[in-house]
Amino acid sequence: MNNPETGKLNDTVTHLATSGSLPAHIGFVGTGNMATAIMGGLLAAGYEPDQISGGDPSDSAREQWAARGITALSVDAADVIAEADLVILAVKPQVMQAVTHSLRETLKKDAVVMSIAAGVTVKALQEMFQNSELRVVRCMPNTPALIGLGASGLFASAAVSPEQKQQVGSVMQVVGTAFWLEHESQIDAVTAVSGSGPAYFFAFIEAMIKAGEKLGLEHGIATQLTLQTALGAASLANNSNEPVDILRKNVTSPGGTTARALDSFDRAGLSKVVSQAMEACFDRAVEMSEEYK
Repeated sequence: MNNPETGKLNDTVTHLATSGSLPAHIGFVGTGNMATAIMGGLLAAGYEPDQISGGDPSDSAREQWAARGITALSVDAADVIAEADLVILAVKPQVMQAVTHSLRETLKKDAVVMSIAAGVTVKALQEMFQNSELRVVRCMPNTPALIGLGASGLFASAAVSPEQKQQVGSVMQVVGTAFWLEHESQIDAVTAVSGSGPAYFFAFIEAMIKAGEKLGLEHGIATQLTLQTALGAASLANNSNEPVDILRKNVTSPGGTTARALDSFDRAGLSKVVSQAMEACFDRAVEMSEEYK
């Protein structure tokens, strides 16, 4: 299932920072949760603190980064990204226009700009920077990156070199799995699958916990049983050579308890409900792309 241009978090990550496969300097614009996850993964991989800079108006956010040994920090990102080979825009779409305006004059000519903002297209970023040749990578990560188990989709503009793509891919590999996409429109599909996906599973976990309590279990026991089951099922699926439909069948004895539960799911239209929800997510992602033009 592995794409040769992608990678999972594994023992090779620890060698990335010394193998020349990462950019020489990375500047973060915004130091929120996702930026912090990437930064933490880089440091864990051996990337030096003096190779990282960050700009954020939040004093507390900058203090947290300073505690990790990063000294190139500023309220104004324009002050700290001048040497960055990769600039990671980790800000909300609503403020992207203002943020990019302040960076135009200090951005290195050959720097790659990677945005993790939903809905902001390559063309929109190039227009914001007033540079039609700007080297842009769009990235759709997800929150499990905070514990090194993220899943990211990446799309690069034509100006991004193969070497730069490899470097960006290595950055995202330190927080999970990363896949390069052939078409920018596929970012919206990634949003519907993995970008928003953790919330779907959290909602299902919530429902299972409540159902367990209704059936007589204490909240703590229902919670731990549900979480361990979710973790075990995902781990089994990830480590098995069998497709998930076979794994499902392996757990389902004809006429047994699991079969009864799955029949109930089928009657309730689980597959249709999931498909409709993901299509709604996809449609909203497309709408946002239109809005932020």
